[in-house]
Amino acid sequence: MALSKEKKAKIIKGSRLHEADTGSPEVQIAMLTESIARLSEHLKTHKNDNHSRRGLLQMVNKRRRLIAYLKKKDENRYNQLIEKLELSK
Repeated sequence: MALSKEKKAKIIKGSRLHEADTGSPEVQIAMLTESIARLSEHLKTHKNDNHSRRGLLQMVNKRRRLIAYLKKKDENRYNQLIEKLELSK
């Protein structure tokens, strides 16, 4: 269920702030959003997979904390990211 190297590279390229950026909040949130979407699809067919459900909840909470951090740090970047990833505020 992990993201492939090509998929990660595509996400990083679309979200980075500069050429060597791999760890900014924007990149981390984009990666988590993709992982959450994939795991949500998995859980639709495997309803009793509680171990993966726990991992999904952890990822959702980590993304929520990163989004709150970004909003506190720079609201303009936060608004751009929310619009780009089509997340709700």
